[in-house]
Amino acid sequence: MATTSSDLPVVLTIAGSDSGGGAGIQADLKTFQEHDVFGTSVIVALTAQNTLGVHGVHEVPADFVTAQLDAVASDMDVRATKTGMLATSELVHTVVKGIRRHGLTNVVVDPVAASKHGDALLAPEALATVRDVLLPVATIVTPNLGEVALLTGVEVTGTDDLDKAAEAMKALGPQWVLIKGGHLPDNLEAVDLLFDGERMIEIATARSASTDTHGTGCTLSSAIAANLAKGMDVPSAAQVAKDYITGAITHGLRIGAGIGPVDHGWPRRPVPPTDDAQAR
Repeated sequence: MATTSSDLPVVLTIAGSDSGGGAGIQADLKTFQEHDVFGTSVIVALTAQNTLGVHGVHEVPADFVTAQLDAVASDMDVRATKTGMLATSELVHTVVKGIRRHGLTNVVVDPVAASKHGDALLAPEALATVRDVLLPVATIVTPNLGEVALLTGVEVTGTDDLDKAAEAMKALGPQWVLIKGGHLPDNLEAVDLLFDGERMIEIATARSASTDTHGTGCTLSSAIAANLAKGMDVPSAAQVAKDYITGAITHGLRIGAGIGPVDHGWPRRPVPPTDDAQAR
């Protein structure tokens, strides 16, 4: 029997391609597959990238970004949309026009400004466009602390600053904000803060010692989008996504000579035996 769209929700990622497979479109599609949704994509930029860094970026012309988005959204019942690397102000405008034109909902915005290695993935002049044009259409935005500083000017140095960061991001227009605070030295439980203008909800998991963390932001935001497409509310979608990315980081892959990728397929990998089991 054929599977229908009601059984397998369609999710769209609009982002850049990572030739190394750890982040971007590739990470998004792997995440969608692991969450039992049907992944579609609009590629806004190609990157020459590996675990050591980004070695080149080739932006896709805006009219072809529009063609990709129109092709998917005019034919399929897109239940959630995630945006990642959008590169330039022109491409941000192009994507937002497409979101509005097709009435796309459950929009998850990962406001990607730089790679895990610090390589710029967003033109400086595009920051204002992200802030003024993209964030107001977001169901939820998922900035890291560096992106919070770029977009709001709020510097987060400890967990006491997370409330202020959430309020500053919420003022830019998204329905929900998820501040990713796991890198803070005083954040022993890797607490992220979810805020809708009224409720401050802490989402905590155990901190992982893994340094193979390439693709964490892309994967988290894609997992949220997949869960929203399956009918979860925002707090539930964020909590399930947080649990998933924590496992993916804990099982990070030693691939390449630099920062390895998280393991998107960790839930279906065999559990390694414990020392006690090996002793028996």
